[in-house]
Amino acid sequence: MTAPSITGARLRAIGATAALLALPASAQGAVEADDPPSPRQTALRAPIAGHVTVAGQMRAHRRAEQQERLIRAATRLARRAAHVRDERPTRRYRATLRGEAPAALRAEVAQQRREVRAARRTERRRRALERVPIPAALAAIAACESGGNPRAIGGGGLYRGKYQFSLETWASVGGSGDPAAAPEPEQDMRAALLYARAGATPWPVCGR
Repeated sequence: MTAPSITGARLRAIGATAALLALPASAQGAVEADDPPSPRQTALRAPIAGHVTVAGQMRAHRRAEQQERLIRAATRLARRAAHVRDERPTRRYRATLRGEAPAALRAEVAQQRREVRAARRTERRRRALERVPIPAALAAIAACESGGNPRAIGGGGLYRGKYQFSLETWASVGGSGDPAAAPEPEQDMRAALLYARAGATPWPVCGR
């Protein structure tokens, strides 16, 4: 009985199988990895519509934590500024920050820091004004110059405020801006500095 003949195609298939079996396991995996995925594999790998990945959930969680930290910081600074000004903090301030993007919240935190610094400067200035002794003679000068009105304007606009400062004289004792727009305690303090330096001379009529 003669053995069955083996065709050339079958010989090539047997050779390819033998060559694959001779490869290490890692190389076999590489060869299999190069094979294109089947339609079933592609379907399994396709993302499910509306599904949030774990990485996406982590990013959302970090963003929410960052927003909450910034909201707490802005609220704390707003309360501090209100306390320095001796004001009541706005109760709904925190609620207005909800939903803001981190960039907007960071800008709000920076703004509240500036508010705290400005409030502290104003408070230090107010306390400094309270420590300046006001000579009794200035009350009579103010009554004569302006009737004691810190918003008075006279001399066609040249003389301003409770003590009718000229802008030049006001600047010489450290004032800035319009004397008539300055708080009355500051006008008293600047007038006291001027009186300590020159006596009643700057008020030639009312200082006699």
